[in-house]
Amino acid sequence: MNIREIIDKIRKTESPLKRQLLAVALVSELLDEKGKDAPVVIGGCALSYYSREVYFTADIDLAYADREALDDALKKMGFKKEGRYWISDDLKLAVEVPVSVLSGEDSPLEIVELDAGLQCKIIGIEDLIIDRLNACKHWKYEVDCEMADLLIRKYAEELDWEYLEKQAAKPDNNTLAELLQLKKKVEK
Repeated sequence: MNIREIIDKIRKTESPLKRQLLAVALVSELLDEKGKDAPVVIGGCALSYYSREVYFTADIDLAYADREALDDALKKMGFKKEGRYWISDDLKLAVEVPVSVLSGEDSPLEIVELDAGLQCKIIGIEDLIIDRLNACKHWKYEVDCEMADLLIRKYAEELDWEYLEKQAAKPDNNTLAELLQLKKKVEK
């Protein structure tokens, strides 16, 4: 599939989450053509994926270090820079790159296979839970408390609890008590 066909597919896709993931997959393809790694979906878009669209966000947050290469890929797709966002009125999508890298080299990733052999990378569920616990504890965002709880209940048996507890115990997170409290709820 060429870039125009993929963009047309994005336009015709009804699911907002699938449109977002297809757009990231196309960005990943364009970067791969230049010998660059793919960006990683983080934030609300990742939460939408893991919650199976219980939560939805209008923008796509990415972690990516080579801003110049990413900017070029987004321009090729017709996005325009507006403040901190890249906007495509045509695709009805917005992209933000709030961080250049994930918090740790050992951060697990989810590889999502999409149509036509396209794929994109999403932050691992454990790191997303830590992110939501941080927002819950430190910024007092109630929706993030609820989302951390939902993800833990939904994925309890699949989670790498050792990794999760190690990450939660790190001083820059300091969310181990909150994590263990949620873990206790699912063990009942």
